[in-house]
Amino acid sequence: MDLNLSEIIKAVNGEILVKNNEGIFNKISTDTRKIEKDNLFIALKGGNFNGNDYAVLAIEKGASIVIVDEVKFKPEELNNKGTIIKVKNTKEALADLARFYRKKLGIKVVGITGSTGKTSTKDLVAAFLSGKYRVFKTQGNFNNEIGLPLMIFELSKEYDIAVLEMGTSNFGEINRLASIAVPNVAAITNVGVAHIEYLKTKENILKEKMCIADFFEEKNSLILNCENDMLKTVDKCDKFNLEKIGYDESYDLYAKNVELTSETTAFDVVTKDDKSYRFTLNMVGQHNVLNALIGIQISKNFGLTFEEIEDGLKNFNATSMRLEFINKNGFSIINDSYNANPDSMKAALEVLKNYSGSRKIAVLGTMGELGDYAKEAHMEVGDFAIGKADILLATGEFKKCYEEGFKENTMIFETKQELMEALANMIKPNDTILVKASRIAKFEEIIKYIETVK
Repeated sequence: MDLNLSEIIKAVNGEILVKNNEGIFNKISTDTRKIEKDNLFIALKGGNFNGNDYAVLAIEKGASIVIVDEVKFKPEELNNKGTIIKVKNTKEALADLARFYRKKLGIKVVGITGSTGKTSTKDLVAAFLSGKYRVFKTQGNFNNEIGLPLMIFELSKEYDIAVLEMGTSNFGEINRLASIAVPNVAAITNVGVAHIEYLKTKENILKEKMCIADFFEEKNSLILNCENDMLKTVDKCDKFNLEKIGYDESYDLYAKNVELTSETTAFDVVTKDDKSYRFTLNMVGQHNVLNALIGIQISKNFGLTFEEIEDGLKNFNATSMRLEFINKNGFSIINDSYNANPDSMKAALEVLKNYSGSRKIAVLGTMGELGDYAKEAHMEVGDFAIGKADILLATGEFKKCYEEGFKENTMIFETKQELMEALANMIKPNDTILVKASRIAKFEEIIKYIETVK
């Protein structure tokens, strides 16, 4: 990394407690289990751990610099190795260092947030932009106040643009993430009820998502999916450019002539000046039309032609466990087990409906962080599944709510193990099975079990 010791001290407002080397390092780590030679270790604290306890271990494993906010070692324990920097708060130091590094690199940043669709949109934006630029994108789900800085530390001058995902579960998080990443262009995929347990209302969720533009300059652009009921209410903004996408001809970019198959999604993109181009995505689901429109509008802001955008699609690489299709011994599995909320559940059920297969089976689990809306949301998804699935298998806290919504042909199970065994016994040739729940449910274990026994 292109940072020296004096820059680190300045960025984190720290003081050197011990200096046994020149402070040269190659990478930043927050996990002593993954420490490698000449890493910089930042000792974070959480509810069940205190990284300050592992300062000596980090040095022993090869770290050249350790940043702490508590001194829990004796100098002689270091054996004349390593440099120790003391700060007021290591979590704030992580953010401050990432903010400093992002500013030093001067790279262009695209910020992506929304209740659902962040990761798929990020993947599409990165692919489109790669038709002209060298692009970095958030890996996996590193989109919070720990993950985002770690992604910024992966950047270097070899990249032209970074596409960074930003998530939130409570007030103020998007503002803090935006203060670190300082996006030049940003997009909000939608505003739904994900995390409503903490943010209480959809109006609050909208305000939180809009904070992605808090550090915009005058000519920066915010792209909104105006097919969403909440984003549609956002009107003109004097501080930056507001750009709208959707199906309405009045928007900056709109889609028409959508064609869905079990393997692809095709549509015409039309600009305000009536220029059009037909795109075909090797992705399924009409929700991806809107995700793609966001990516196309962002790409146009960076000067790409439609042809360059299409060329970038060759580099598309979807994040795993999100609408991942597995063909296994005559039947198909739609693995969408990474996370779930009502909007993403409905999108996945639409995909199940349009996918090939003689019998459609939905395997659904708990959707988390819905607070007082949880029972209603699970019942609503069960009702929505009528006509999309032939059979619904459910487990988890709200399994009976799914049954109330879907009614006939619902099977509920006390444990995930019971569900897995029943599912394995009922699968027939040409079945299509959707597996989806929130991350905490670990429904990917169902996929692994079925792949093993069938």
